[in-house]
Amino acid sequence: MTELEKIIIGMISSSGESKTKAFEALKKVKTGEYDAARQLLNEAREADLKAHQIQTKLIQAEMSDSGDKVEVGLLMVHAQDHYMTSQLARDLIEELINVFEEKEGK
Repeated sequence: MTELEKIIIGMISSSGESKTKAFEALKKVKTGEYDAARQLLNEAREADLKAHQIQTKLIQAEMSDSGDKVEVGLLMVHAQDHYMTSQLARDLIEELINVFEEKEGK
Protein backbone atom coordinates (compact mmCIF):
# COMPACT_ATOMS: atom_id res chain seq x y z
CA MET A 1 0.00 0.00 0.00
CA THR A 2 1.38 3.39 -0.97
CA GLU A 3 1.60 6.38 1.35
CA LEU A 4 -1.11 8.13 -0.66
CA GLU A 5 -3.43 5.15 -0.28
CA LYS A 6 -2.85 5.19 3.49
CA ILE A 7 -3.75 8.89 3.60
CA ILE A 8 -6.90 8.34 1.57
CA ILE A 9 -7.93 5.43 3.78
CA GLY A 10 -7.51 7.78 6.75
CA MET A 11 -10.08 10.05 5.13
CA ILE A 12 -12.48 7.14 4.66
CA SER A 13 -11.97 6.04 8.26
CA SER A 14 -12.59 9.52 9.71
CA SER A 15 -15.67 9.95 7.55
CA GLY A 16 -17.04 6.58 8.66
CA GLU A 17 -16.44 7.47 12.29
CA SER A 18 -18.32 10.73 11.82
CA LYS A 19 -21.32 9.04 10.25
CA THR A 20 -21.40 6.36 12.94
CA LYS A 21 -21.32 8.97 15.72
CA ALA A 22 -24.11 10.96 14.04
CA PHE A 23 -26.38 7.92 13.85
CA GLU A 24 -25.55 7.04 17.46
CA ALA A 25 -26.67 10.59 18.34
CA LEU A 26 -29.98 10.01 16.59
CA LYS A 27 -30.51 6.82 18.62
CA LYS A 28 -29.94 8.81 21.82
CA VAL A 29 -32.79 11.12 20.83
CA LYS A 30 -35.15 8.13 20.76
CA THR A 31 -34.55 7.72 24.49
CA GLY A 32 -34.59 11.46 25.22
CA GLU A 33 -30.85 11.70 25.90
CA TYR A 34 -30.31 15.06 24.23
CA ASP A 35 -27.08 15.95 26.04
CA ALA A 36 -25.53 12.65 25.00
CA ALA A 37 -26.78 13.21 21.46
CA ARG A 38 -25.14 16.65 21.33
CA GLN A 39 -21.88 15.18 22.64
CA LEU A 40 -21.94 12.53 19.92
CA LEU A 41 -22.60 15.22 17.30
CA ASN A 42 -19.55 17.10 18.57
CA GLU A 43 -17.49 13.93 18.22
CA ALA A 44 -18.88 13.47 14.70
CA ARG A 45 -17.86 17.05 13.87
CA GLU A 46 -14.32 16.37 15.14
CA ALA A 47 -14.05 13.27 12.94
CA ASP A 48 -15.34 15.28 9.97
CA LEU A 49 -12.67 17.87 10.67
CA LYS A 50 -9.97 15.18 10.44
CA ALA A 51 -11.37 14.06 7.08
CA HIS A 52 -11.54 17.67 5.92
CA GLN A 53 -7.91 18.26 6.88
CA ILE A 54 -6.86 15.24 4.84
CA GLN A 55 -8.95 16.42 1.90
CA THR A 56 -7.38 19.88 2.13
CA LYS A 57 -3.86 18.43 2.05
CA LEU A 58 -4.74 16.36 -1.01
CA ILE A 59 -6.23 19.38 -2.78
CA GLN A 60 -3.16 21.49 -1.94
CA ALA A 61 -0.91 18.75 -3.33
CA GLU A 62 -3.04 18.66 -6.48
CA MET A 63 -2.69 22.41 -6.95
CA SER A 64 1.00 22.72 -6.08
CA ASP A 65 3.77 23.14 -8.60
CA SER A 66 5.89 20.54 -6.79
CA GLY A 67 4.76 17.71 -9.02
CA ASP A 68 2.93 15.96 -6.17
CA LYS A 69 -0.20 15.46 -8.22
CA VAL A 70 -2.83 13.25 -6.63
CA GLU A 71 -4.02 10.51 -8.91
CA VAL A 72 -7.80 10.45 -8.94
CA GLY A 73 -8.58 6.77 -8.81
CA LEU A 74 -11.49 4.76 -7.53
CA LEU A 75 -10.14 4.88 -3.96
CA MET A 76 -10.06 8.68 -3.99
CA VAL A 77 -13.57 8.86 -5.43
CA HIS A 78 -14.70 6.43 -2.74
CA ALA A 79 -13.13 8.60 -0.03
CA GLN A 80 -14.83 11.74 -1.35
CA ASP A 81 -18.15 9.89 -1.42
CA HIS A 82 -17.74 8.82 2.20
CA TYR A 83 -16.76 12.32 3.27
CA MET A 84 -19.70 14.03 1.55
CA THR A 85 -22.14 11.42 2.87
CA SER A 86 -20.87 11.79 6.43
CA GLN A 87 -21.27 15.56 6.28
CA LEU A 88 -24.80 15.26 4.94
CA ALA A 89 -25.75 12.67 7.56
CA ARG A 90 -24.33 14.78 10.39
CA ASP A 91 -26.04 17.96 9.22
CA LEU A 92 -29.38 16.24 8.66
CA ILE A 93 -29.27 14.40 11.98
CA GLU A 94 -28.36 17.60 13.80
CA GLU A 95 -31.40 19.29 12.30
CA LEU A 96 -33.61 16.31 13.23
CA ILE A 97 -32.39 16.54 16.80
CA ASN A 98 -33.21 20.25 16.83
CA VAL A 99 -36.74 19.52 15.58
CA PHE A 100 -37.35 16.76 18.14
CA GLU A 101 -35.92 18.85 20.93
CA GLU A 102 -38.07 21.81 20.02
CA LYS A 103 -41.14 19.63 19.71
CA GLU A 104 -40.57 18.31 23.24
CA GLY A 105 -40.05 21.86 24.52
CA LYS A 106 -36.47 21.33 25.67
